[in-house]
Amino acid sequence: MIEKAYTKTGRSCRVTFVLPADAGAVSASLVGDFNGWNLTAQPMKRRKDGSFTTTISLKPGREYRFRYVLDGHRWENDEAADGYVPNEHGSDDSVVRV
Repeated sequence: MIEKAYTKTGRSCRVTFVLPADAGAVSASLVGDFNGWNLTAQPMKRRKDGSFTTTISLKPGREYRFRYVLDGHRWENDEAADGYVPNEHGSDDSVVRV
């Protein structure tokens, strides 16, 4: 699930990413072109219900590619992404449009 909240000025958008508990992970990170695909830049917080969440601020007017990395090695897409685009690894990246 992805939730977007734009600032009153429209210069920034707080985007909350939620990975459901049924992902079956112990840990999760959000990686994408907004953080250089760095596995440790955006760890997700585990909720009591077993889901994971994190919120980042993104600049409006563009698309961002992203994926979740579960347990440090399993790459997953978001079922609620705004779209998907092929990547150079033979799979797809999720896209969020802000």
